[in-house]
Amino acid sequence: MDIRVGFSGGKRVDASFGERVIHTDQSVKNGGEGSAPEPFHLFLASLAACAGVYVLGFCQARGISMDGIELVQHHEYDPETGRLADVRVDIRVPADFPEKYLAPLERVAAKCAVKRVIDAPPNFSIVARAQAVEPAVSAMT
Repeated sequence: MDIRVGFSGGKRVDASFGERVIHTDQSVKNGGEGSAPEPFHLFLASLAACAGVYVLGFCQARGISMDGIELVQHHEYDPETGRLADVRVDIRVPADFPEKYLAPLERVAAKCAVKRVIDAPPNFSIVARAQAVEPAVSAMT
């Protein structure tokens, strides 16, 4: 799957794949309009949502109600570099949640595909190149 990125004005950047478009913007503080999430916030949200998908599948497979279950993701940043230093996902379950499933729930959430990519990152390459401009086709032919 390829993702194509386009620019829709200001600090807005849109990523398209298949029939989907994800809109991003920078916060007002960062020179944007704050009309959409910043790309890094989408990355963080993808971690939490991915863990959520695994928790949901685990509970559905066992007939466990999702009522009262939520995930809360916390982030800590290195004060010197400002880089993300720690991510913790708390899976909050109701008091009557079967205790025997707590550890397995943690294990299944840790299998999140987004987290696994961070655990074993792929190689990245970025290449800039000029592309030939196709001549306009005349509508008068």
